[in-house]
Amino acid sequence: MVPRMNADAKNEGTAPENGETHFGFRTVRENEKAGLVHNVFEQVASRYDLMNDLMSGGLHRAWKQAMIDWLNPPRGERPFHLIDVAGGTGDIAFRFLERAGPNAQVTVCDINSHMLGVGQTRAEAKAFEGRVEFACGDAETLPFPDRSFDAYTIAFGIRNVTHVDRALKDAYRVLKPGGRFLCLEFSHVAVPLIDEVYDKYSFSAIPAMGKWVTGDGAPYQYLVESIRRFPPQEDFKRMIAQAGFGNVSYRNLTGGVAALHSGWRL
Repeated sequence: MVPRMNADAKNEGTAPENGETHFGFRTVRENEKAGLVHNVFEQVASRYDLMNDLMSGGLHRAWKQAMIDWLNPPRGERPFHLIDVAGGTGDIAFRFLERAGPNAQVTVCDINSHMLGVGQTRAEAKAFEGRVEFACGDAETLPFPDRSFDAYTIAFGIRNVTHVDRALKDAYRVLKPGGRFLCLEFSHVAVPLIDEVYDKYSFSAIPAMGKWVTGDGAPYQYLVESIRRFPPQEDFKRMIAQAGFGNVSYRNLTGGVAALHSGWRL
């Protein structure tokens, strides 16, 4: 059987008090994790979107579209500023701009310059000049003033930060009153039997697929393990509420393979 996190396992959204945290199934020092995650995404940046297609069978596209559908950005003349965190390749940003009105703009913030480079290259081929900007920054300490944005999105990125609770608090800080927080993340399958099939596929097929496409399966072994260490839907919902957000809710996607969490800065 593939190793699984049991129901009473320690919530991995916050780091233990002894200065250690998780990197997949490994225990590492807190000050080491950011560098290790950076190296993972540096290795996979150029093939990131291709691997997402292969790993999810293309479902990640439908999940990201579901995020934009739930955000429902204004299509009129009203200015609207989105920050998309850990979105270096621009996937969420470009979907947002295609849906939103002409005065909408987006700031893409990612800690990894290689991922940002991919997004900037893609942006050059899009007709969004002056409406998208790219910034290098840490989700735990965003380089923006308080109350700067109308909405905050993060897709498949929050499980990679060292302190999820700090990232949530900084999301709250940079949102304007009435601003919306939306997080798309791999989650815990809620359908019996499917969870076992999903585990076996994840641990056997995805690292092998990553090695075939990129020449190295280790980054994808980490990505699979990091999904299993992320808090279940209800636990993450409580963490969002503890960061100050109101009206927190979530929607399972594909039986809980992924989940969308929503909250508001009231």
